[in-house]
Amino acid sequence: MPENLRSQAVTQGVQRSPNRAMLRAVGFGDNDFTKPIVGVANGYSTITPCNMGLNGLAQRAEAAVRTAGGMPQIFGTITISDGISMGTEGMKYSLVSREVIADSIETVCNGQSLDGVLAIGGCDKNMPGAVLAIARMNIPAIFVYGGTIKPGHLDGRDLTVVSAFEAVGEYSAGKISEEQLLAVERNACPGAGSCGGMYTANTMSSAFEAMGISLMYSSTMAAEDAEKADSAEKSALVLVEAIRKQILPSQILTRKAFENAIAVIMAVGGSTNSVLHLLAIANAIGVPLTLDDFETIRGKVPVLCDLKPSGRYVATDLHRAGGIPQVMKMLLVKGLIHGDALTITGQTVEELLADIPETPSPDQDVIRPWENPMYQQGHLAILKGNLATEGAVAKITGVKKPSITGPARVFESEEECLDAILAGKIQAGDVVVVRYEGPKGGPGMREMLAPTSAIIGAGLGDSVGLITDGRFSGGTFGLVVGHVAPEAAVGGAIALVKEGDSITIDAHQRLLQINVSEEELAQRRAQWQPPAPRYQRGVLAKYAQLVSSSSIGAVTDLNLG
Repeated sequence: MPENLRSQAVTQGVQRSPNRAMLRAVGFGDNDFTKPIVGVANGYSTITPCNMGLNGLAQRAEAAVRTAGGMPQIFGTITISDGISMGTEGMKYSLVSREVIADSIETVCNGQSLDGVLAIGGCDKNMPGAVLAIARMNIPAIFVYGGTIKPGHLDGRDLTVVSAFEAVGEYSAGKISEEQLLAVERNACPGAGSCGGMYTANTMSSAFEAMGISLMYSSTMAAEDAEKADSAEKSALVLVEAIRKQILPSQILTRKAFENAIAVIMAVGGSTNSVLHLLAIANAIGVPLTLDDFETIRGKVPVLCDLKPSGRYVATDLHRAGGIPQVMKMLLVKGLIHGDALTITGQTVEELLADIPETPSPDQDVIRPWENPMYQQGHLAILKGNLATEGAVAKITGVKKPSITGPARVFESEEECLDAILAGKIQAGDVVVVRYEGPKGGPGMREMLAPTSAIIGAGLGDSVGLITDGRFSGGTFGLVVGHVAPEAAVGGAIALVKEGDSITIDAHQRLLQINVSEEELAQRRAQWQPPAPRYQRGVLAKYAQLVSSSSIGAVTDLNLG
């Protein structure tokens, strides 16, 4: 074993005998004190189907660590279900939970001098939270995804959780009955696993597979299939070997790895939230990464996969079609990912992809051939302009009209906006503005799945724009722009918009603009006053004090020195 294993400072030496006594109480024997201590960070809970299957994976990984010659130590971390909290005040805690997860894993691993960590997560913030901690600590680590949910079925069509949100909009617009709405609700989520389309959880699992911090094929496995537990076991064996070889996150989470992840996200049509999370992780590991990097890669990489929310298929379909390795091999052949990037296995990306065919099977249509992509360029566009001088993120797949100029319909919260949509007060041609929902202003940067789904359900998805300093669910599609920065709470131009102002969203020109003179904006800015914080105590108050702009990942430890 390497001489620099951190746990040896705890487990060896006469002067450390009290530490050894504590470890004996949890199962250490005389021969175990020279073995690496491996944390198993377990996000298990019954709060959400995303995480309800994780305990079995943790136990499988624990046994594998022992088999490989390590000493496993399981500890818990939290989750917030985005799907359950969506549209409520509780959604403000979702992005905050990313930081709590990262802090908790860092605290245990460093506080107990662990030699490595296997982190298991399911819901959206589990993954970036775990990898944020991995980046901060720089000890050998691997991420294990809990797996995707299988699709629900109703009347011959696949359902996901987003189907339920869209059904609410359809019901409010009088397009379906209450009985039909209830049928969708009853059938949308059939069991364990994370939301089934290429929403945030599956996007981040795909990104981490592409970055080499998770095993190949692991990002698209179904939570309830046996191969998912097998993959957790294999991940533990790989991690113990990585500890022996001292393969560190700083060797894996390089600039090349981030570029690989962005390319894969574009190719699969992934979530806008991936921009926020990759910026944060890059910040933690010390890799320069900006919004402009996403735009550069977007221009080179086509959307190859026909996946929900704007497409037809779910993650389990992608898995059967060849998964992320098939997508990566297609990108590698075209020189759009870095084959020499290192992975946690000790092999390079190119070595791992050696046996993958260069073209997808003709017997499926989930992954399109290179010459016939879904879209010629990536779907996550970075917009700038006088409404977003730092930048904003638009998801433009499935949008028939990627530009709109219309009157602003201004709302100071998600709830106000949703009420107006459901009451039929939003018309074709409107540009909905939802503000004071940013990292500081919310606080917590809520996702707007309820309003965007209601717009889609009402049949306005191609004729109404929506901009916000908050976020969007990975299940959102349509002409929507989030992460507008600077946010309203710090005096960004989105705070200056008045009802009826002309606003332009132009994805082709990558423009987000309020069509008001600079003189008028200057007058409004001089009159603007920051609102009082919505929370005075507790975790949301602390978060609002610490959090940075979304344009650099909404991190909470940026300038604490």
